[in-house]
Amino acid sequence: MDIRIRDARPHEYDRIGEITAQAYLGDGLLDFGESDEYLGELRDVAKRATAAEVLVAVDHDNDHDHVLGAVTFVPRGGPMADIARSGEAEIRMLAVARESRGRGVGETLVRACVEHARATAGCVRVVLSTQRTMHAAHRVYERLGFTRTPDRDWNPLPDLDDITLLTYELTL
Repeated sequence: MDIRIRDARPHEYDRIGEITAQAYLGDGLLDFGESDEYLGELRDVAKRATAAEVLVAVDHDNDHDHVLGAVTFVPRGGPMADIARSGEAEIRMLAVARESRGRGVGETLVRACVEHARATAGCVRVVLSTQRTMHAAHRVYERLGFTRTPDRDWNPLPDLDDITLLTYELTL
């Protein structure tokens, strides 16, 4: 398979949003299922594309690109950054279609984000948040040189104690 990474195109936003939503739902990462407020954020690719870079992994076949997965790359601050500080880029909403898992798509997307960060003036580090149960993702991050930063772990829903997100960083 020839995985290519490029900027997402507007006609792909609905597919990317659904892949992202289904990845989070299917992996049990949303506490309230289809009624979870965050599900709307996951599906709203057009919104995040205005504030960050949405990268898509595609497999090209018969003059058609098949969307395999996507990630949101936040090169510096702004409304899409959760934990990034000055000089840091952030990786958000990494998702791979269920049928494309196990083929290196997620790792290829993370590598693309690292390369984008290296090409971003003043960027010295890449950071990300992940849920405790995302063990396959943790292995990818660690294989690529990311290290845990427990001092930056955080809770996006302070009213719910069991939602603490783990954080990782990669110094460039």
